[in-house]
Amino acid sequence: MATTLGEGQAGTVTTTGTTTRTTSGTAAGRGATRRRTELAAFLRSRRERIAPHEVGMPPGQRRRTPGLRREEVAQLAGVGVTWYTWLEQGRPINASTQVLDAVARTLRLDGAEREHLYRLAEVPEAEPPDEARQLPEDMQTILDGLLPLPAAVCNARSDVLAWNAAFTAIFPCIETFPPCERNTMWITFMTPPCCNPVGNTAEEMPMHVAVFRYRYSRHMNEPGWKELVQRLQAANPEFARLWAEHEVALPGPRVKVFRHPVVEEIRTRTTSLDITGSAGARLVVYTPIDGESRDRVSWLLAHPELAAPPHRH
Repeated sequence: MATTLGEGQAGTVTTTGTTTRTTSGTAAGRGATRRRTELAAFLRSRRERIAPHEVGMPPGQRRRTPGLRREEVAQLAGVGVTWYTWLEQGRPINASTQVLDAVARTLRLDGAEREHLYRLAEVPEAEPPDEARQLPEDMQTILDGLLPLPAAVCNARSDVLAWNAAFTAIFPCIETFPPCERNTMWITFMTPPCCNPVGNTAEEMPMHVAVFRYRYSRHMNEPGWKELVQRLQAANPEFARLWAEHEVALPGPRVKVFRHPVVEEIRTRTTSLDITGSAGARLVVYTPIDGESRDRVSWLLAHPELAAPPHRH
């Protein structure tokens, strides 16, 4: 019989017959113990930095430690005092995303601290808040400074968040899609062949899906990711077929061929750079791999009126 504690219980044991076993001696058990110890110290440090008056609590008398008491955190977060005490003591208890969110709000955790809390508690984090989509204020300047190289900023889900004029030149439909559909996976699979900016779809589609599945394993409980997969499965049989194959590939440099209605083929190689502090966002630079492709990008930049986005179908 196995017993695992919920949000009002404590301790995890596994019992077989009359023998009780624990996993504390295993590598996994030692790792879990270290995480719980770190979690306990982290919660205490965050609790102790908040003065009672900052959250509307009376100062009280004879406080043995600075900051809030455990029962005050529990009260403000709307959880049981015993449950929160056990959480801060590092006991192996279950915690839901809703409860951890309440604790994070009460302790005034920022984005990095909130993510740290979830990892220590071994709880898959819910979809990041809207501020995760915000980019450093100099990001557009950096993108523009990369001209004539096409460049864009994407998040882990392949939503395109920002771009420069060269990217618009080779990927003109990015401006015709509404913000909710500015996603390279969606555009690749949902744009008709006559207007699809991706020229090597036979190679790109399977690889795109395989890399997306690699990232998906870290976000599979997030509504936005699940919704995108479900919409693509329902709308595109080729995506549904590839998704069902469960192929996985690591992100890395790829040759991407763009097809433009005026200058025709532009061959590029992608380079991705992580953007610190922007929740999985990455800067993707598309470097033309031959002189002809470089000349075509430069020509499009010099003739923006001829690189207008095609009409959507």
